[in-house]
Amino acid sequence: MQNNINLQWRESSFKAITPFIVFVIFYFGFSVWAGDFSRIPMAAAFIVSSAAALILNHKEKLSKKIEIFAYGMGNKDIMIMCLVFILAGAFTATARAVGGVEAAVNIAQHFIPAQFMVSGLFIISALISLSIGTSCGTIAAIVPIAVSISQAFGLSPSIALGATVGGAMFGDNMSLISDTKIAASRTQNVSMRDEMLCNLRIITIPAIVCTLLYMLPYFSTPTSEIANTVLTFDNYIKVAPYILLLVLGIAGINVMFLLLIGIILNTIIGICYNIFDIFGAFAFIGDGTISMATTIIVAMLAGGLLLMVRYNGGINYIINETGHWIKNKKTCEIGICFLVAIINLFTANNTVAIISSGSIARELSQRYGVDSVRTASLLDTTSCCIQGMIPYGAQILIATSLAASISISSFSIMKGLFYPLLMFIGVIISVSRTKEN
Repeated sequence: MQNNINLQWRESSFKAITPFIVFVIFYFGFSVWAGDFSRIPMAAAFIVSSAAALILNHKEKLSKKIEIFAYGMGNKDIMIMCLVFILAGAFTATARAVGGVEAAVNIAQHFIPAQFMVSGLFIISALISLSIGTSCGTIAAIVPIAVSISQAFGLSPSIALGATVGGAMFGDNMSLISDTKIAASRTQNVSMRDEMLCNLRIITIPAIVCTLLYMLPYFSTPTSEIANTVLTFDNYIKVAPYILLLVLGIAGINVMFLLLIGIILNTIIGICYNIFDIFGAFAFIGDGTISMATTIIVAMLAGGLLLMVRYNGGINYIINETGHWIKNKKTCEIGICFLVAIINLFTANNTVAIISSGSIARELSQRYGVDSVRTASLLDTTSCCIQGMIPYGAQILIATSLAASISISSFSIMKGLFYPLLMFIGVIISVSRTKEN
């Protein structure tokens, strides 16, 4: 079977980024008109922009353009992401069925004071993401708990989910097994350990400030009376899959294997407690998988759209335009940040943005004397900032999908999502301190 197609990238073209412009106008335009950003499904926006991409370049046969689009949808990174979505949905559904979410909430109520609960969500999410190397898998595991905790403690769902997503982005940026760190270090040919230490100089203060910010009474004061909880041995058994996720993640186990083990453990717990039989377990696994359908569709459409834009010269246009105003070391660093940010903004995938901009960033850094480790750090950190702040990114889409029971929109979550913005401020301060040469 032929798995690859030969593509000859076209020359730089402004017209090639038209689908991105269509996406922005369609999504934001109709959302503003409706006065509600949750009224426009992300899949619909991607379908419209994808149609615009297929209309471009009328000299090319439609069948060839559809083939290219489909090839982008089936990109290896996109498919791996979709597999994580599928397993995450199944894990979440089975964990909820056996009462794992309620058990986690009971344990949290018993041990963690209410005024520290939001900060606790941020820290726990950061630790898990740091351990397993993926923000998406972390969000899939923690969001159901965050929703239940916000309801039990009378906390704002926007703040609770914002803290969860923010913590996940911390690990996405810092984990040694994160795709973004691997991509950034490989494109610049540097050690991941060195790049992580460089990241620390940028994000340490933002992370501390974010943790303290979530402790402020305005964000953490309960609005309802908190009932006293009595813990039983069953609570610890039912929360065991989440604990295992953290422990094995720290050991460096692959996230998909982790989620698979979690699903199996949830199934065993459910059967032992007579919550469901084996066929009931299959039903929850199936329902959980189907619940992620919208997120998977958006990820695949985004992959196809990106390849079409790249094929028509859109990515080259963005890269070329960025290089025109770079004059020295400081403007080079600004250009590297802008380059990966703008590609991330349009592609909604930080790993893809790093890979797309990595080679030109390496050339620019060599030309203007920017250290390779520094370049990798800027690529990694800036892309994670942008990824955490866009309402159509996979992280926020997963959070809204798993929090469907409270009907929360992407923009509502962004109201409580402080860490990516603080991290971005950290990048700006770091670049501003660079001496020109």
